[in-house]
Amino acid sequence: MKFGKNSANNPLAVRTHEEMMEVLISPEPTGPAIHYFMIRGGNEQGNITIWQFGTAGDEYIKTYGHYHISDFIETYKVLWGEGIFLLQARRLGPDKKPMDNEVEYVKAIYVKQGSVIKIPKYAGHLLANTGNSWLMTIDDSPVNFKKPARRKAGEVAWPEHADYAPVKKMRGFAYYIVKKNGKPAFIKNPNYKNTPEIIIENA
Repeated sequence: MKFGKNSANNPLAVRTHEEMMEVLISPEPTGPAIHYFMIRGGNEQGNITIWQFGTAGDEYIKTYGHYHISDFIETYKVLWGEGIFLLQARRLGPDKKPMDNEVEYVKAIYVKQGSVIKIPKYAGHLLANTGNSWLMTIDDSPVNFKKPARRKAGEVAWPEHADYAPVKKMRGFAYYIVKKNGKPAFIKNPNYKNTPEIIIENA
C-alpha cells in the first residue's frame, strides 16, 4: 500500500519501520512495515494516532519521540487500548541550554482507554503500545498545514513544534520499553551520560 504526499488535503501520515530503526534498542530488529498511522487535524480538529500492536524485536511498538520547542501544554486522550507514556526532561548546561545526553527525570505513565495525559512544557515524550490490540489517541498539538515541516517537505507527520533531532542523536529516550516474560520491562539506554531511576505512575 502506498500513501501520497501529505498536505492539508491529505492529512494522513505514517511512520515506517525504516524510519523507526533510528531510535530502536536493536539496529536491525524485525517489525511491522508501518509502526503507526497519524491523521493530522491540528489543535482545532485534533490529531489521531493509531499504533500497531506487537513488538519490533523485543521492543514494544512506540512513537519516535520528540521534545517540545515551545511552552504549550499538549493534551492526549486514550481512545482505545493501553500503553505506557515515557516523559523526560533534559538537564540544562552551564550555558542554560538543554543537554541531549543528560536528563533530570524519566517517568513511565501507564495509560488505558479514557486516560488523559498533559505533556509539560518543553518535555520529551513518546508512547508505546503494550496491549494486545490497536492503541488509539487524540491530541491537540498544532500543525501548520501551509508551511512544510522542517524534516520532510510537505510531510505533516513532523510538526513544527517538535524537535526530533536529540532523540535521533541518542538513539531513543533514556529507557527502552521491552517485552519480558510477557510484561513490560525497562532497559536503560547506554548512550545517556546519566540515567536516573525511572518513576512509575498510573494515569
